[in-house]
Amino acid sequence: MIPISLGDLARAVGVTAPVPDVRVRGVSIDTRTVVAGDVLFAIPGERVDPHSLLTEAEAAGAVALVVERAGTETSVPVIVVEDSLEALGRLAHWYWSERLTCQTIGITGSSGKTTTKDLVAQVLESYGPTVWPQGSFNTEVGVPLTILAAEPGTRFLVLEMAMRGTGHIAYLTRIASPDVAVVTNVGHAHVGLLGGIDQVAVAKGELIEGMNPDGVAILNADDPRVMAMRSRTHARVVTFGLSADADVRADHVLATTGTLQFDVIDQRVVAHTSVEIGFVGRHNVLNALAAIAVGIECGMTPQAAAEALNGARPRSSMRMERVPGARGVTFINDAYNANPESMKSALTSVGDLEGRRWAVLGEMRELGEFADALHADVGRHAAEAGIDHLVCIGEGTRPMHQAAVAQGAESLWLPNTDDAIEVLRAGLEPGDVVLVKASRSVGLERIVTALSRDEGGAAE
Repeated sequence: MIPISLGDLARAVGVTAPVPDVRVRGVSIDTRTVVAGDVLFAIPGERVDPHSLLTEAEAAGAVALVVERAGTETSVPVIVVEDSLEALGRLAHWYWSERLTCQTIGITGSSGKTTTKDLVAQVLESYGPTVWPQGSFNTEVGVPLTILAAEPGTRFLVLEMAMRGTGHIAYLTRIASPDVAVVTNVGHAHVGLLGGIDQVAVAKGELIEGMNPDGVAILNADDPRVMAMRSRTHARVVTFGLSADADVRADHVLATTGTLQFDVIDQRVVAHTSVEIGFVGRHNVLNALAAIAVGIECGMTPQAAAEALNGARPRSSMRMERVPGARGVTFINDAYNANPESMKSALTSVGDLEGRRWAVLGEMRELGEFADALHADVGRHAAEAGIDHLVCIGEGTRPMHQAAVAQGAESLWLPNTDDAIEVLRAGLEPGDVVLVKASRSVGLERIVTALSRDEGGAAE
């Protein structure tokens, strides 16, 4: 963060009362991460309210506190606001508009946005100083904190923008309006909260509406709902995908257990470059194409943008992460999150691999009235993708199991994760490939942890 005065911070969050002449060197929302020179924003959470830990923040070196209610005796300045979360967003907007001169890249989509964010960062950091969120810092907390992490020399600021309802992404674009906006796809993630996939498209398209109209929208040519967003902006549009008419497209895709090889073609300048990345899953070709398109639009040559991805590997855990297991079993840990489209993409990817193919799947959450039909659709797809052994965990996956069996697949339904660990422990053989995927709240990564560390876990 570029150091600022406490007076500037107070004015940015809407407080006009005079404050001491204090230099602010960073922002934290967690008393455990406060370092000397930070301001703590006390944002109440579901489990912890930092208002009860203000003395700890002061002891750790906080130079000021932004709170929703005064009360605790401290020796550092206290700024009282109505809403600490909103105040954080106001500060981030002020900082972005008054202190930064970098290009801002915003990324959203129903799936693939975190992987795309990581790939964009890898492309751009080869070209200039780049700040991007670690993990999935993509909410009304994570986006401001990412902005505030930018420094004087930052050339590119990469922001991942998520939503759980209409208006969420629009709010984030008011904090920082992207010069380059990427939409990876529109799927059924959160469909139960919004009422239908068309409503998801409306919410995702808020990124295109809120972007810099003099910038560039980078859209997935293979997704009709994404392509329809071009009517929602005056910005220039660039497309990526496998479609023959995509501006930046891929050809000759070859998937192996550990890599993806493909040719990148920028049809606008007839540029052609071969790329190999250390990712599992053909759907990651689209994520890579989006990242290359961003690099080109930020000033790189097509060849330089493509070659910057050579050797790229996942930077965020539990996204098609290849994990060696005991005795020759390979786990594909994709347990960070799940929706119907990402489930089917992962199943197709594992179906392409050699060895006995297992899919251990948990429930996809937030699908509402569509849940049974969408779980059943995934079960049918598992059968069609050539999965040898399907294991469905939890009550919500019964329709998945039943649909797979109806399609002739070998499927087992189990009530909980512990049962699945024991089934896998007894059934896995050397050379097996095991996909593990579910919504984050299911916690299915525990299977990978147990069996990858279990010396007796894989079969003889």
